[in-house]
Amino acid sequence: MRIGVTGASGFVGGAVCRGAVDEGWQVWAFGRRPRVESEHVGGAPYTSWDLLGARPQLPEVDAVIHCAGSVTDWGPSPAIWAANVDGTRNAAAAFPQARFVHVSTASVYDPFTPTVMATEDAAPVRRYANAYGASKAAAERELDRAVILRPHAIYGKGDTTLLPRILGAVRGRRLLAVGDGRQRISLTSVGNLVQACLRAAAGPVRYGVFNVTDAEPVVLDAALRELITELGIDAEPYYLPSALVEPAAAVAEAVFRLLRRPRPPRLTRYAIGHLAVERTLDITAARTRLGYRPSATSFRGAAAW
Repeated sequence: MRIGVTGASGFVGGAVCRGAVDEGWQVWAFGRRPRVESEHVGGAPYTSWDLLGARPQLPEVDAVIHCAGSVTDWGPSPAIWAANVDGTRNAAAAFPQARFVHVSTASVYDPFTPTVMATEDAAPVRRYANAYGASKAAAERELDRAVILRPHAIYGKGDTTLLPRILGAVRGRRLLAVGDGRQRISLTSVGNLVQACLRAAAGPVRYGVFNVTDAEPVVLDAALRELITELGIDAEPYYLPSALVEPAAAVAEAVFRLLRRPRPPRLTRYAIGHLAVERTLDITAARTRLGYRPSATSFRGAAAW
């Protein structure tokens, strides 16, 4: 199997490269960074390629796993749209004969209401909270015949988004969270996502949309307690009501934008919306059509991440 992986310098793309190499596949890695450590991409040949710039000479491949894009809910909207929409369009156009696997996001579902075991036909929706969700939904619409994967809250070794945000919420002996802790959440380990990517690249389907999560949803409080125990953090989850936190987050966002801060405040309305209410996905389609067999949510070994 010959595959190309975009976004290979990132968290998910690097994991996909390593997983494909472990399967004995021939892998070409592409990313925006000028160079990466060979171990990050499993020893695959790496080419620096900005999907918004000039196209390098490309190999002939059987499939492309498109992991590149902007994963932030903070920053200039035009840049996020360009990375997620134009970048996806350019990647697909560069490999017109290859099977195209697009790593999308559960942020394409309605951010303003709880997501309760959502099936794939529940997205896209008419409005989004930020450019990230809107641009990822638009990127999906750019693809005519592709396999689209929708993970939620990806975690694991090398995580640069979810785990740092949780660690950033620790204050003394409290881990600040929103809601009441009883909300159910679907999480996606990077290992499960890699499995889905490789199954999508090799068959048995050439196109379709699939939710990709761990085997079952978890209760937020139980997940947070397991995580901080595994990390060796002496803290307890402490829950704040959404009605108080959301206005404070809105003010913080306004101040950060006024000051043109490059990084978001520790708590944004987007982050609150993904953990304060139920966010669960139905993965029946991935199980039955892709042969996806996910493992359960686990933070074992998180201290080494």
